[in-house]
Amino acid sequence: MAHKPTGRKLVHRARSVTPVLWRPLPARPYKARDASTTSAMMSKVRSRDNRAEKILRSLLWRMGYRFRLQSKELIGRPDIVFPRYRTVVFVDGDFWHGRALREGGDEGLRCVVRGERFEWWREKLAKNVERDTQVVSGLRRSGWKVVRIWESVVLKNPEAAARLVERALRRE
Repeated sequence: MAHKPTGRKLVHRARSVTPVLWRPLPARPYKARDASTTSAMMSKVRSRDNRAEKILRSLLWRMGYRFRLQSKELIGRPDIVFPRYRTVVFVDGDFWHGRALREGGDEGLRCVVRGERFEWWREKLAKNVERDTQVVSGLRRSGWKVVRIWESVVLKNPEAAARLVERALRRE
C-alpha cells in the first residue's frame, strides 16, 4: 500500500512550487532604474487614504458602523478605529508589510524583490513584520481587538473584507 502524504506536507510542497500566490510573477526581466525615478515612484506611496482603505471604509460606513481614522493615541496608528467596540483595523500593503516574506519566506520574497539589494530589503521587511507583531500584541494587551487585512484582499473582494471586520466587531 502506497504511503499517502499528510495535508501538512502537501501545503509545504505547494508553497515551494508556488511561493507567492497573491501576486503574479513579473512578465518582463528586471532592469535597474535611475535613483531619481525610484525616488519619484516612492514619493507617491501613501501611508493613509489609499484605495483599499477608502473602499473598506465606505462599505463599513454604509453598513452603519461609525469609526475614527488614524488614531495617534494608539500604538501603530491603526487605519480604522472603532472605539465603541474596542477594535482596530489595519489595511496592510502587501509589499511593505512583508506578505511575500511571511507566506513564502526568502524564496517568495525573491519573486518580488529582484534587484541587487535583496538582503537590504529582506532585513527592512523583516523589521516591518516584527514591528507589526509587536503592535498587535501591545494593542491586545491594552484590551483592543485587532484585525489585519491585506490590501490585495480588500481590492479583490471588498464585501468579504467588510464582513470579516463586521464579524470581529460582533464578537464580544
